[in-house]
Order: sequence, then structure tokens, then C-alpha cells
Amino acid sequence: MSKEEILLKDLNPQQRDAVLHTGSPLLVLAGAGSGKTRVITHKFAHLAKSKRLSPNSILTVTFTNKASEEMKGRIYHLIGKDTDISWIGTFHSQCNRILRKEIKALGYNNNFVIYDDDDQSNLIRHILKEFKIYEAMYRGVVSRISSMKSSLVSPGSFLSQTNGFGFDEKLAKVYVRYQDELKRCNVLDFDDLIMLSVKLFEENPALLGKYHDMFKYVLVDEFQDTNYAQYRLLKLLAAEDNICAVGDDDQSIYKFRGADIANILNFEKDFPGAAVIKLEQNYRSTQNILDVSGAVIASNAMRKPKKLWTERGQGEKVNHCWLNTEEEEAKHIASVIKELYLKGKYNYKDFAVLYRVNFQARAIEDALREELISYRVMGGISFYQRKEIKDIIAYMRLVINSDDNVSLRRIINCPPRGIGAATLSKIEHEAKKKSLSLFNAIKAILKVNGVAVSARDKLNGFIHLIEKIVSADYSSAADMLKEIVDKTKYVDFIGEEKAQNIHELIASAEGKDINEFSDRAALVTAMDSRNAENSVSLMTLHSTKGLEFPVVFVGGLEDGLLPYFKALNNKEELSEERRLFYVGMTRAKDILWLTGTKKRRLYTKMQEQEPSRFLSDIPPHCCQWTEKSASPQPVAMPVKRIVKLSAPRLYVAGCRVKHPKWGQGVVRECYGDGDEQKVMVNFPNVGIKRLCLRFANLEKI
Repeated sequence: MSKEEILLKDLNPQQRDAVLHTGSPLLVLAGAGSGKTRVITHKFAHLAKSKRLSPNSILTVTFTNKASEEMKGRIYHLIGKDTDISWIGTFHSQCNRILRKEIKALGYNNNFVIYDDDDQSNLIRHILKEFKIYEAMYRGVVSRISSMKSSLVSPGSFLSQTNGFGFDEKLAKVYVRYQDELKRCNVLDFDDLIMLSVKLFEENPALLGKYHDMFKYVLVDEFQDTNYAQYRLLKLLAAEDNICAVGDDDQSIYKFRGADIANILNFEKDFPGAAVIKLEQNYRSTQNILDVSGAVIASNAMRKPKKLWTERGQGEKVNHCWLNTEEEEAKHIASVIKELYLKGKYNYKDFAVLYRVNFQARAIEDALREELISYRVMGGISFYQRKEIKDIIAYMRLVINSDDNVSLRRIINCPPRGIGAATLSKIEHEAKKKSLSLFNAIKAILKVNGVAVSARDKLNGFIHLIEKIVSADYSSAADMLKEIVDKTKYVDFIGEEKAQNIHELIASAEGKDINEFSDRAALVTAMDSRNAENSVSLMTLHSTKGLEFPVVFVGGLEDGLLPYFKALNNKEELSEERRLFYVGMTRAKDILWLTGTKKRRLYTKMQEQEPSRFLSDIPPHCCQWTEKSASPQPVAMPVKRIVKLSAPRLYVAGCRVKHPKWGQGVVRECYGDGDEQKVMVNFPNVGIKRLCLRFANLEKI
């Protein structure tokens, strides 16, 4: 078998066509789960081995370092590790490499420093303070500047576009000042790496020619996620017939980061003579999952049609369940996970729960903990570990116990009060010298006027704030949290989603004892990290790209949540929400659950919810529809309720046992009491068996 035949033998006909195609630009429309990475890696190997291109002359761009490393590993396996494939990487890493060699042409030194997000934010905050602009707006300013750079709008261009008054005029001045400061310090931010690379090639045709000669072929992964600057860079670097772009317009979900779906939709117009090859065989999901997700995405007008199919069979119907509240939704999800786990086919790592916005995670985390199901929050942090939640809980703990120095250190300048490092150092010294808590040390310093007048006023304000919260009467933890949020004005300093997280925290504290609630918030972290390698994955829909799980739940299928309320009156935004839903559904391999609720707490109040409009696109015969919102006490999945005993048992979940007839097995669960104690055992050859210990004749291994 020839080298070329070896490279092609594991490819389906469409993948093979994409690998072999040369002579004109190529767009590979790779449907979800259709093996796009295989096409890219095999095409790279084909160009290097059969077309005899130097591996170092094939520019290959991806969007994440993880994807880049995976691609390198596969290519090394195909063509050998002794080859130079250093031009495989992210847009930013490729541009950094080019600019390190060529940036002097733009007036920078090539020893420039790259600022990360924190560095960028700190500089913007400093400039806002300098211009006497409300410093808490820095996140929005950072986002706007990033958006302008992604659109190749320079400070001068934006300044010329403003009308001379309003916020845009202030923003333009900040942008000019920010970019001047970066250049003065010989610093680039992430967006500069792309924007300055484009500028370099547009202003220096000879340099562009040099890189045309260097790169004989250009391969692009996740092409649907390119923004204007990245697309412009690719057009500059690619010659007439040496580009292959691989992507899926149905999975373009990063418009908020600047991604422009028009780039993939207009590829044939922008690259005349381009060939288009569709990869429609799916290797991940069952046909029912593909039919449901395909029917939903088909309602988007601006797309390139694809009909995904699989050899995996029809599979189980997709499940949809409509419940009363988000707590019932979360308990339902947890009970289904427990039931499927107990059947022995799936481990916890095989489950994923997806949601549109982070605050949905709180109820799900609580339900999973109640069922003793291990979980981890992917692409983010646990609800109770979020900074805004920990800050408010720290206030609560200081109110409960003024000797809590850790909590005081956390919130004395949160939100900012201008209590400086010298003052804090003096407080620490006084506390140590007199063996006082920090709170009492502050009071002692104020009593003797031991600090400057400006610091004294700020410390007095802080002590008065805490004592005022302490002096009030509270009927529940929620009442105390409301008072803390109201008196501290904390939400004025955070964004909309973080404010919603705080409202979600308050809602979860309704009717709860203050001390018990504080303890619960402290103890959740132990469960979060336990057995992380075999845990249910929780994540937002935006975090799911490139992942797959045997069992997937998509929660919050309600108008206003999915699709998100901000998108309801905008066709483009609504189409993106539909693509987001599609991406979530196509992560599922075997089983897909869709859930929603009749009532949900959104932005401080309980709201009546309507089922998501996307559900009307689902073919009825592909889905099992269940409604549990009619009863005030809906029944969850038909799972036998397990009684958890405090007394030690001979058998525990996870231990190995031996049965005289069925051989060795693993205990999945224990329940019951005394002589009626029972175990659920998974025997590899016969499946799950429920056994009464009195009669089972089990032997512990």
C-alpha cells in the first residue's frame, strides 16, 4: 500500500475529496461530529508527503492552544516527528511570531511585551481615573476597544467618526490615550497582534510578498469563528488557490467576541472559483438527536444547508420535560442522572448539564449535592466560588462574627473605599500589638485618632456600615443578604450577570437560618472537588464547542433564556441563539434531555415563563414530551428513593463483590435497614441486580 493510500484509507468519500483537492480555494463545510480535525491533519500530511511541500511552508491556524497541540500530535503521528511544523498555531501565536521579526517596520521594537486581560484592564482603569471618568465602566470600555480593533478601527478613525459629544467622544479620547501609552511602553495587547499584522502587510507590499513566497498553503480551522481582522489577514496571506478553510456556519456562536458568520457565508464570493465540500456523515450522535437538532437549525435563513446522517442507528427519542420551577428542574435532572448511573451503563463523567447563563448553575449544583453526585463546573467556577458570591458571604460572616479577620480583609475595600495600604498596615500592627481582631483594632485606632483625617472618615464609614447591618433584625438569611446588598451598594460596581448571581444567592436563602446558610456556603467546596475525574460536567452552552458526552441535558428551554431576551427582537441575534442551541444538542452521543420551567426567578422577581420558540421546530415523532408543571408536587423520574443511613454498612458504593452464580461485580448503591438491607450490584455479564443481603450470599472482595 502506497503512502497516499495509507493516508486515505480511514477517510469517507467526502473527507477523501477534501484531502485530495488542490488547484482552487476550498471551503469544507464540516457538520457537527463529522471529523473536521481528521480532514485538516490528513490534508496537511497529504500536502507534505504527496505534494512534497515543506511542512514549514504550510500555515495552519486554529483558535485555541489545545486544538493546536492536538493537531500537532496527530500530524506528527502521520508524517513523523523529525519534521518542522512550527507554523501550526493560534492566530495570536502566528502573528506574534511574524511581528517579532518584522514589527520595526511599524515603529516598534521587536522586544515588545504582550499585555494580558488583567494588564489591559488595569491600564484602562488608570486612564479613566486620569480623565475623571467613572472607573467602574472599565469593563465596557475594554470590550468596546477590543471590538474596534477586531474591526480594524484605529483610534484616529474612531475619533474622526464621533460627533463631538456624548460617551463616544470620551471613549475616543480613552482609546487614543490607551494606544499611545501602549506604543510608548512598547507594549501590545492581544487584539494588536492581529491588527498590527494586517497593518504591516497592507503598508509593506514587499514584506507581504516575502510571506507569500514562504507559505505555499494556508489551512484554517473553525473558520466560522473568524472576526473581520482575522479574515482580512487570511485574505492577505493566501494566494489565489492555496487556501482551505474548514468550518460550520451552523456552529458560529461567538458574535459577542467579534466573530462574523458572513466570512464563511461569503467565502465563494471572496475567493472566486472556490470548491465547496460538505461533510455530512456524523460519527458522534444517534439519528434522532441529529434529526431534532437538524430540524431546529434548518429554521435559520442565512446558512448553507446540510443534512447530517449517521450509521449509529436511530437511538432513543430526545426527551423534553416541562416543570414548575428551576428547583424542580434541577432535582429532575439530578434524579435522571442518578437513575442512569445506577443502571450501570454510564459513569458520572459521561453526563453534561448545559445552560445559557451562569446563574442557572446554582440550583443544579444544589440538587446534585443533595443526591451526593460529584460535579465540576467547566469553563468557569462553581456558583459559590464566584468572587461576587464570596464577597457578599464575607459580609454576612463579618456581620455574624466581627472577629472574622479573613472576611474583613476581603471586603474592607470591596467595593472600593480608598483605604490605602499604609492604613491597612497600621490596622494589622495595632491588632497584633494589642491582640485584637482587625475590626476592634480599627475601633481602637479611631478612638485615639491614630490615622489621618481622610483615612479616619473612610474607616468610620466602614465601621458604621457594618454596625448598622448588625443592629437590624432579620427573619431569614435572605433578609440579611438584601440588607448587605442595599447598604453596601455592591451591585453598582459589577455587571448585569454578576448582579443576577447575587439575586440568585438571595433567592436561594429565602426562609433559611442565617448561620446554617453561612455554613452551607462554606462547605460546598469540598463536594465540588471530590472525585473530579468522575464528575458530572456543568457548563454554559458557549463553553461546549469541541466537546461530546454520552448524555446531555440542556436546561432553561424558555423564551427569554434560550433564546436570550436580548435577542428576541433581532433576527441576527435570534439566529445566533438558535445556533447556540444546536451546538448544545449536538454534543450528545446517546441521550439528549431538554428541560424548562413554568416559573423562574429572573432579575430579582419570579416570572412566568413560556416554552422556547425553538421547541416548535422539533419533529414530534423524534421527541418524548412530558409535562410535570400541572401538579404543585411533580413526581420526578421513577427512581426508588434511597434511604441514606448514618450507620456504617458492610457494603458501600464502589466496593467489589463476588456472587456464586454471576461472578464478580461492583456495588452501585446500598439502601434499606436491618434485615431488609439491599444492594444494587452491576455484574458485567448480566447487568444490574438488586439483592437482599439476607439471601444474596455475597462475598466482599
